[in-house]
Amino acid sequence: MQKIKTIEDVRASHLCTGCGACASLEPQRFAMADVTAEGRRPFVVDNAPAATGQAFAACPGVGLQHDYDVQDSALLKSLAPAWGPVYRVVEGHACDPVIRFSGSSGGAATALALFCLEKRHMHGVLHTAAEPQKPYLNRTQFSRNRTDLLAASGSRYAPSSPCEQWQSIAEAAGPCLFIGKPCDVAALRRAQKQSPALKNNTGLAIAFFCAGVPNTDATLQLARQQGAPNPQSILNLRYRGNGWPGNWSLFYSDRDGREHSSRMTYGDSWAFLQKQRQWRCYVCADHTGEFADIAVGDPWYRPIKPGEMGSSLIVARSRRGLEFLRDAVDAGYLQLTDDDPTLLPRSQPDLVAMRGNLWARLAVMRLFGAATPNYSGFAFFRFWRTELDLAGKLRSIFGTVKRIFTKKLLRPVPAAASAKAVHTPPADGAGGGTEPSKIITDEVDTHV
Repeated sequence: MQKIKTIEDVRASHLCTGCGACASLEPQRFAMADVTAEGRRPFVVDNAPAATGQAFAACPGVGLQHDYDVQDSALLKSLAPAWGPVYRVVEGHACDPVIRFSGSSGGAATALALFCLEKRHMHGVLHTAAEPQKPYLNRTQFSRNRTDLLAASGSRYAPSSPCEQWQSIAEAAGPCLFIGKPCDVAALRRAQKQSPALKNNTGLAIAFFCAGVPNTDATLQLARQQGAPNPQSILNLRYRGNGWPGNWSLFYSDRDGREHSSRMTYGDSWAFLQKQRQWRCYVCADHTGEFADIAVGDPWYRPIKPGEMGSSLIVARSRRGLEFLRDAVDAGYLQLTDDDPTLLPRSQPDLVAMRGNLWARLAVMRLFGAATPNYSGFAFFRFWRTELDLAGKLRSIFGTVKRIFTKKLLRPVPAAASAKAVHTPPADGAGGGTEPSKIITDEVDTHV
């Protein structure tokens, strides 16, 4: 099996999540670039010093380890094997109607962020927003007010590296809020063990449910399919929001400078984008933010009525998260409509089977010598045994064998060796660089 000892090994072995933790913890050695057929990836800068090991110690690509107190009396223990630490599961939405409308679901994450700024007097919110000049790309933003938060609301189904700017938190004058993907928050927890400033200044960590990160090529190909002649023609791009679940909304100019717009349903756009998710997402153990204080997603346990206002599924995953959730409700930032632990498994009914499928996938990858993440504190085999029928078990095995070769998992990924790797799309094309590999999918979409 491939030995993973450095950040360079992580990327070469198809395990990079693109979180940016390495560029934050060892900025003299690593910087991030958008590799259109992969995602956000680290490269070693010119004249870089030797690695210190700090970045590798925080890297979520190499694995995830749960260390929460399983004996905590406040935990919902029946959910722990399949869903990690859970203290409370509720459905609700932002009380502010503008925030509720602009969010991907009910605006819960934005409402909690505003509560942290206005009532807990946090110094700022580190999160992801669209790049203004290239709206098909993401950037990391440190927001200080409602206007900035609203401008960045809504899901961004494109590569992001919010951990890259952790210094905004570590050097802040007071506690801050961090919002990211589950792997981003997992990286934060690992980094906090070696950075007292980062630990002390993280007032709260929120994760959103994640079904995987499509690469930039996926977005550019869909934009071209919908009419944008080239990347430079894209004026604005929104993946979700402004209604629930919201539409893919593209605004672009044609070759004569005339402006146009195109819309797709969220379901249709995600069906296209998810086919080009980065490989590490296919072997991820945490799609629901198990390392966060609070995790948010969509309450998919019921169909959405036409014109229905947005609603959020909110999971308190720590005692701190439980306290913030309660206080945000009491302060009038969130309104709860249901309080029921079964909302989580009912909203994501296929994730337990996916956890079982992951056991077989990792076992087969090890057998063939492919690099695999190291997970501890998770239950996999019991769900492979109980949640998959015989056909499902066989698919989990032979489907992985097929992926190993179609995804070329036994071959190293070419290194992004310099700043030249930064994304520079061609003037007349849907993407840049190599054509993305085709991913054979037998997974269900968790719609997050």
